[in-house]
Amino acid sequence: MTTARLLKVGGVTPFTATDYPGCLAAVIFVQGCPWRCGYCHNPHLQTRPAVGALHWPDIVAKLRSRVGLIDGVVFSGGEPTMDPALPEAIAEVKALGFKVGLHTACIYPKQLAAVLPLLDWVGFDIKAPFANYARITGVADSDPQARACAEAIIASGVAYECRTTIHPTLLREAEVLELAATLAALGVDNYALQIFRAQGCSDGALNAIATAGYPSAAALASIEAMFERFTLRREG
Repeated sequence: MTTARLLKVGGVTPFTATDYPGCLAAVIFVQGCPWRCGYCHNPHLQTRPAVGALHWPDIVAKLRSRVGLIDGVVFSGGEPTMDPALPEAIAEVKALGFKVGLHTACIYPKQLAAVLPLLDWVGFDIKAPFANYARITGVADSDPQARACAEAIIASGVAYECRTTIHPTLLREAEVLELAATLAALGVDNYALQIFRAQGCSDGALNAIATAGYPSAAALASIEAMFERFTLRREG
């Protein structure tokens, strides 16, 4: 049994057109995350069990059967860089001929650096102005890791999308503008704002707050002007 077979997987989406821009992909959800963001859509993946819910060799076999039907595979979570088996798992997937994407919350700079050369695309979350990071993650001093990961991704040359999920209770409009300016100064050129959606979120207080009109049209216009590419996702 190789290290990759120990990858702790909590679920698989066999086909998606939205998780890897420009590619039809499968998504592998890795179990475990040390942060406790209130708007998390996958809280069931936060706990890291002793044994993964799904058997990695079975997943590889299913992916092998989809060669020619999908373009890529995305490792998501949870926080996939938490799993020490991730580099070997990525190598197995690439050996099948798939492009490989990663969704990361930017928690583990060293582990991210180890897999960046293996990746074709990264979707990374920056959750708040760095001084206010613990308000979102629930973990003190979580901002240095996030900044380090963002800087590494930007410098790597790997294609990416930087994104922030926003909620009026968690980030005031002025803070959203502040964060956008900070990211533009770091060199981010592809940015997405994702307006909070209640689907999958277990926080009743967040779910009860309406997001209509947030952020304002003027704020969105200011943010769009900061980036070469800007996307607004406002889902139900």
